[in-house]
Amino acid sequence: MKKISGFVQMKEDDWNNLKQNYLKSLKNPSFMELVNLLNLEDEVLMKYTSSLDHAVEEYEYCKNCPGLKSCKNEISGYLYTPKKMNSDIIFEYVACPYQQKEEERQNYQKNITLFEASTAIREASFKNLNRDDRNRLELSRYFKEFMDQYENGKHPKGIYLHGNFGTGKTYLIAALLNELAKKDIQSAIVYVPEFLRQLKSSFNTDYTLKYDYIKTVPLLLLDDIGAENLTSWARDEIIGTLLQYRMEENLPTFFTSNLDLKQLEEHFASTNSGVEKLKARRIIERIRHMSNEFQLTSKNRRVDK
Repeated sequence: MKKISGFVQMKEDDWNNLKQNYLKSLKNPSFMELVNLLNLEDEVLMKYTSSLDHAVEEYEYCKNCPGLKSCKNEISGYLYTPKKMNSDIIFEYVACPYQQKEEERQNYQKNITLFEASTAIREASFKNLNRDDRNRLELSRYFKEFMDQYENGKHPKGIYLHGNFGTGKTYLIAALLNELAKKDIQSAIVYVPEFLRQLKSSFNTDYTLKYDYIKTVPLLLLDDIGAENLTSWARDEIIGTLLQYRMEENLPTFFTSNLDLKQLEEHFASTNSGVEKLKARRIIERIRHMSNEFQLTSKNRRVDK
């Protein structure tokens, strides 16, 4: 038998089996649709009948797939896909829409560094925000204004967001940072009480690396400030110095707290060294200079229903 369209010589029985398998597969409408799209000679397509069957099978799985956790394909999140290459076929694994979305999410999340903060806030998104009160609508408008100004090279103020426990303060600002992370803007979210404890224990290891990073990162959220076990060292050497640097360098800084600024000043005034009102006032002046104060009060959204 002569060589046809890239075939090596083969026995007549092998050729007939190949042809019969191909004709059988053509009875599947999805298979027929696929080979019509490839627009190649039957002699070429016959060589790849089993591979094309596999591609069709995975395509059928993908039609009604609800998400990556339910993926039945050989490689989760990827579709075995034939592509025409001159007068032949190559096969590639192409990411499905769910996998593409996951890869985009993982990519932008590399721009957000968490220091002792909950990993759950990586999923924070504006589309999931509850806009059921005036405060949240006002914050949404401010966030849009902030993003517009920041992307245009300006230095907008951050936010000091305070309110009762469980109102979603951290989630709101994390959603903003996630949106900016998609634009390749780096940020850090620091859970202040635990970070201070960890920082103190890292004097002989990576203390300088951690501290310098949060000091210089383009966007910073100091989460739950005022809930820490305050010492003079934490207030003066860490928080005060950090805020002074970021204020001078026009680096936007965000804060969440259960305390308003007056209560926070009282908190910073009382350390194990006694009452130090002047040092506390300096901290608050820096925060006022760097941020606009917003209050968020509503029902505790963390309570299980």
